[in-house]
Amino acid sequence: MEEKKASPSAPAIKWALIGVVTSIILTYAFDLSNIDPNSKLRWISYIPFITFLCLSQKEYRDQLGGYLTYGQGFQAGLLYSVFMGILAAIFTYLYFAILSPEMVEKILASSEAQLQAKGMSQDQIDTAMSMTRKFMKPGIMAVFGLIGTIIMGVIIALITAAIFKKERPPFLNAGYDEPQPLDSTV
Repeated sequence: MEEKKASPSAPAIKWALIGVVTSIILTYAFDLSNIDPNSKLRWISYIPFITFLCLSQKEYRDQLGGYLTYGQGFQAGLLYSVFMGILAAIFTYLYFAILSPEMVEKILASSEAQLQAKGMSQDQIDTAMSMTRKFMKPGIMAVFGLIGTIIMGVIIALITAAIFKKERPPFLNAGYDEPQPLDSTV
C-alpha cells in the first residue's frame, strides 16, 4: 500500500475558502446592521482569520500523525495567509468595484466626520481627505488588503507555530508507533 504524503496546501486552501466565506458573511452582516465602516466592532472579523489559521496548522499536524515541527507549522500558516489574502483581495475588488461601490463614499464620509470630531481645521481635513481618496480605489484597496493579510498571517503563524509545534521524539521512527529495539536479537 502506498503511503499518502501530507501537504500543507490542502488544509490551507480548505480553511482559506471557509475563511473568505465567513468574511463575506461578516461584511454583509455589518452592512445590513448599518455599522459604521470605521467602527471598532469590525475588529471582530480578525477572530475567524486567526481561528482558521490555527485550524489549518492543527489539521496539517493531524495529517502528519500528530507531530509538527516549527517550520512545518509556520509553512501551513503562511500558505493559509497567502491563499486567504488572494481570495480576500478578489472579494475586496469585486465588493468595492461592482457589488457595493457606494461603500467607498460611506467610508470617506465616516473618515471625514472623525477628522472633524478631532477638531482639525478644514484645510487639514481637505488635505487628509484628498490623500485618502487616492488610496480608496478598489484595485489599490485589494492590493493593500493582500499585502496586509499576508503580513498579519506571517506574524500570527510565527506565534501559533510555536503553540502547535510537537516534535517527534527522537526514538520514534517515522513509520512506527513504538520504539524499535537497537539489537536485532532481542
